[in-house]
Amino acid sequence: MASIIESGWTYLITNFSDFQLACLGSFLLHESVFFLSGLPFIYLERAGWLNKYKIQMKNNTNEAQNKCITRLLLYHFCVNLPVMIASYPVFRFMGMRSSLPLPSWKVMSTQIIFYFIVEDFIFYWGHRILHTKWLYKHVHSVHHEYATPFGLTSEYAHPAEILFLGFATIFGPAITGPHLITLWLWMVVRVLETVEAHCGYHFPWSPSNFLPLYGGSDFHDYHHRLIYTKSGNYSSTFVYMDWLFGTDREKSEHHFMSGFVAYERIDHRQKGRRENNGGVIGDEGIEAISTLQFGHLINSSQTIEQHDMMNMKIIKIDSSEYILDLSPSLFIP
Repeated sequence: MASIIESGWTYLITNFSDFQLACLGSFLLHESVFFLSGLPFIYLERAGWLNKYKIQMKNNTNEAQNKCITRLLLYHFCVNLPVMIASYPVFRFMGMRSSLPLPSWKVMSTQIIFYFIVEDFIFYWGHRILHTKWLYKHVHSVHHEYATPFGLTSEYAHPAEILFLGFATIFGPAITGPHLITLWLWMVVRVLETVEAHCGYHFPWSPSNFLPLYGGSDFHDYHHRLIYTKSGNYSSTFVYMDWLFGTDREKSEHHFMSGFVAYERIDHRQKGRRENNGGVIGDEGIEAISTLQFGHLINSSQTIEQHDMMNMKIIKIDSSEYILDLSPSLFIP
C-alpha cells in the first residue's frame, strides 16, 4: 500500500510544481471531497430515504438547497481559492514540503490529532464571539439561515466568517510546516467531519456513537435550532470545551417541534403546538396569535410583548415566554 501511494506521489511531484499542487491541487481536492460527501444528503432529504434517522422532520425547499450550492461555488472560487494562493508563501516559509520521502503514518496521525485539538479550541472561542449581537446580526446569521442544516451548509457562511473561522483550520498546519500529503489528509478529514456535523442525520454508524468526546451531527444540529441569545454547543468537533465553559446544551433544556410555529414555553419548558385555522403567524401578524394554543387558548385580551431575533421571535404572554420560528421556509401556504 505504501509503495502504491509513493508511486502516485512521485507522479504528482514529477508532473506538477509545488505551487500547482499546494494551491490548485488542494482546491480541487477540497471541492471533490466536499461536494461528493455533501450532495448525497440533499438527495436523501428530497427522496425521503432514511427519514427515521433524520434529526429534524422539517425539510429544506429545493430553492433553498439550490441557493446554498450557488453561493458555495461563488464563495469557494472568490474567497477560498484566493486564500489558498495567498497563504502559499506562508506555508512554504514555515517548512511545508512536497518532496520524497513521505512522512510515516505515525507522524501524520500525530499531527492531525494536534490540528483537531488546536482547531477546536480556536473555533470554540471564535464561534462564541460570532454569537454576540452585532456579529451575529451582520455576519454569523448567514450561516444560521438554515435552521435545518444539511451537509453542504457546513461551509455556507458570510465571507468574513469564512476568513475568521478558517483561521482555526489552517493555524495548526501553518505553525508546524507539514508535508503536503499531511495537509491534504487533514483537509479531507476536516471536511468530512464538518459535513457530518451538519448532515441532519444521526445514523447507527455515526462517529459520535463510537468516538468519546466527539460532538457530531446531533450535537451541532441542536445548535442550529437554538435561538442565538440562548445558544451553545459552539465547538466544531469535540464537546469538552462546551463542558468546561458551561455552554453545552442538552435537549432537555429546550423543547423543539420541527415544522411547528410555536417552539417552546421557556418558563415551564412545555411544548407548544400550532392549530392551523387557515392563517399563518408572520412578522406582522403576531396579533393573530389566537390561532395558537400553548396548553390553553390565548385570547386577544392578554398582553403580548415581542422581541425580534433574526428568524425567531420571543413573545411574552402575561408571565410566560414562547419562542416562535418565523422562518419563511417553515410556513405552510
